[in-house]
Amino acid sequence: MQIQKLSSPATTVALSVLPPLALYVHIPWCVRKCPYCDFNSHELKGPPHPGPFPLEAEREKSLDQKLEAQYVRALVADLDAALPLIWGRPVRTIFFGGGTPSLLSAQAVDELLSAIRARLTLMPDAEITLEANPGTFEASRFAGFRAAGVNRLSVGIQSFDPSHLKALGRIHDDAQARAALEIARTTFDNFNLDLMYGLPGQTIGQALADIEAGLAFSPTHLSAYHLTIEPNTFFHRHPPKLPDDEASADMQEAIEQRLAQAGYVHYETSAFALPERQARHNLNYWMFGDYLGIGAGAHSKISFPGRVLRQMRWKQPREYMEKTNAGTAIQQENQVGVNELPFEFMMNALRLVDGIELRIFEERTGLPLHRIARELKEAESKGLIERDHLRLRPTLKGQRFLNDLLQVFLV
Repeated sequence: MQIQKLSSPATTVALSVLPPLALYVHIPWCVRKCPYCDFNSHELKGPPHPGPFPLEAEREKSLDQKLEAQYVRALVADLDAALPLIWGRPVRTIFFGGGTPSLLSAQAVDELLSAIRARLTLMPDAEITLEANPGTFEASRFAGFRAAGVNRLSVGIQSFDPSHLKALGRIHDDAQARAALEIARTTFDNFNLDLMYGLPGQTIGQALADIEAGLAFSPTHLSAYHLTIEPNTFFHRHPPKLPDDEASADMQEAIEQRLAQAGYVHYETSAFALPERQARHNLNYWMFGDYLGIGAGAHSKISFPGRVLRQMRWKQPREYMEKTNAGTAIQQENQVGVNELPFEFMMNALRLVDGIELRIFEERTGLPLHRIARELKEAESKGLIERDHLRLRPTLKGQRFLNDLLQVFLV
């Protein structure tokens, strides 16, 4: 596919200040592709699994050394080629996402972080997060990640219930989930655990039991996601029977109440944190900050005076490595049109429970607030937002019907 480049006077914006910058590093491999996952992830070996999904705890837990070395070289080459776009801008957070980044060796993570530090201005207190799945946990490896500079871990538990783990196609069982979290909390003083609700056959009691099991490990951050059926997934082709909307809403409300009792601040649609422990990398996304994405299928959003640029890398890992080594890592590139900016901004900012300062809209989009005066009035009249002269925030109704709220800003 040819790189798509769009430019015209209509895409000009007047940014008064460049947004904060984050770095995203995509690791595209998993031990096995989960049936609900629509991320750019690829199984390490073997054909796709049509189901059922038996536990395979002893499958390979790390990348082949040769493949790992090739991919690390491609990531560094990708970063080198992107430097002119972000030269001189400090990086506030780094996020290793996937796929399953914990399939990397500690040596590879150390090599990558050393290369990043040598090329970018990394803030002294930068948050450096690595995603991990319980089926890949080994205590020595995670101690190595910590020694390399990773200071925040995000663990994909999804559930502690054996039947739900099997239904979700996870490679770990409940004992491995607990063992992984024990390693996480003894190795990192800042870690997140991911849980899902609205699972096939799940009851409110079971959803809350997962929350209680997670709270026993005192995570600094907890993400509770509603399972959604995404296109191009096994679940989309073979939909499981899920709890109805009313039952899922009851689960969501019960989870929010329990986490509030435990002292967690509900600051984003699916995110809960102890005070001062919000995910800074994700906050940058939600506040329409900039990010450079390197790795197979990674996306970037980079602002310049007068324009906002989006990029996407080649998705297939082998093709990405070949193209990157040839100096052509970018598959698609386009400038965000002025008319698209309000929706793109609100699609992120309105996920925040406390909303956002109105000045941020003008700073990050380069557009005057009166550009969305009609949309704001409509959303307010529908009871979906509330605002004053300083701040805009979704109401509880707006949080519960976020898609309806976002439709107001869709051109």
